[in-house]
Amino acid sequence: MVGELRTQWFLWMVVSVSLAVFLASSLMSGPGAIRRTFLSGATTAGHYQIELRCDVCHTPGMGVRQESCIECHAQELEEANDTHPKSKFADPANAALLEIIDATRCTTCHAEHTPERTTAMGVSLPRDYCFRCHHDVAEVRPSHAEMEFESCASAGCHNFHDNRALYENFLASHSNEPPLLDSRTNLLRKSAGGEKTEGEQLRRIDADGPQSSDLEIAIVADWERSAHALGGVNCSNCHVSATAEWNDHVDYESCRACHEAETKGFLQGRHGMRLAQGLPPMSPELARLPMRPDAAHRELNCGACHGVHRFDTARAAVEACLECHADSHSLNYLESPHFALWQAERSGNAPPGTGVSCATCHLPRVEDADHPGQTRVIHNQNDNLRPNEKMLRSVCGNCHGLQFSLDSLADAALVGSNFIGAPRGRVESIEMAVKWMNRRTAPAKGGETK
Repeated sequence: MVGELRTQWFLWMVVSVSLAVFLASSLMSGPGAIRRTFLSGATTAGHYQIELRCDVCHTPGMGVRQESCIECHAQELEEANDTHPKSKFADPANAALLEIIDATRCTTCHAEHTPERTTAMGVSLPRDYCFRCHHDVAEVRPSHAEMEFESCASAGCHNFHDNRALYENFLASHSNEPPLLDSRTNLLRKSAGGEKTEGEQLRRIDADGPQSSDLEIAIVADWERSAHALGGVNCSNCHVSATAEWNDHVDYESCRACHEAETKGFLQGRHGMRLAQGLPPMSPELARLPMRPDAAHRELNCGACHGVHRFDTARAAVEACLECHADSHSLNYLESPHFALWQAERSGNAPPGTGVSCATCHLPRVEDADHPGQTRVIHNQNDNLRPNEKMLRSVCGNCHGLQFSLDSLADAALVGSNFIGAPRGRVESIEMAVKWMNRRTAPAKGGETK
């Protein structure tokens, strides 16, 4: 009897230790699917793509690294002129606020793996969290007296971090604008190279890649019509590695050699963030948004949108998007006024810069701060995606008045229809800002200003 019990205990020990070793090695060996078993809860829309790289956000003891948040989001917060930076709460004058809510740590407001209490923008606090610090707002802003604190983040009102298009001076300076501005155009492409000079363009005869098969001949023909051939970029510039070996499969690192800013943005956005963390490329089958079934296994890399040899930016601006995305906003684009404008520009019936493609709004051109007089395309589509008020200055304001833009972005049904029709509601932010500015500058009793 004793011997039998010893055998059972021995087998139990062997199985337990083997299982522990297997699970531990699975966790430590790499971001395999087995790791998903250990997730304490579903991840947010912003992080689910990299949820198998636990070490990106966690310490070996499964603590949370504040530095991880900063490493990914610091630049974005700086560009947004963060309304609630850490320095505000580090100020001794605001020390008491830290006892109410520790806003110096990102995870105070953005706790992961807590889907039961996570709302828009990955916020895991109750929707009225503004009350904790701004409970007396009605004393200085009588217009807010009847407003619920759950409404602070309503479209067109306030964002915790990015209020570039919502602060009073900006709102008031754009009051009384018509829905359609007199001048309606987007930034045109202005690159460092300017116009190409004679003699730089390469022809098929100049190609230094293989041309022995019909497929290879067709590839070279595509290349000959591309911006690469026009700019003197030969096959070997992309396909030959540092070890002088030919590589048929070119990844984003080859593109980065010439397109550093574009690659950086791509790796920061939802299309490339998995690659940035050493994971396999994103594919539509992994997406949480509706996608086309026939695109399920497409790997997202530079060539997925631009094409691997034609590098057609017009295709990348519309067709490439609609080959994957199947949400209502995307599906309605072809029936929208924006698409009609895009068709008119592409057919030569409208001036350059007047068309509105998917990329016009989601991957817009902006002035290059590092190179005055040049433009660059934002390849991080997260940059102006959420909250959608981010689009007001970089996109909507190129063609539309601010009131119309606020109303449109606040209308979820209108966004879903891809802006077919007019907004049904009205955001009062501009009117409130004008009243507030007038109240502050109006002469007070005794000849003083308020």
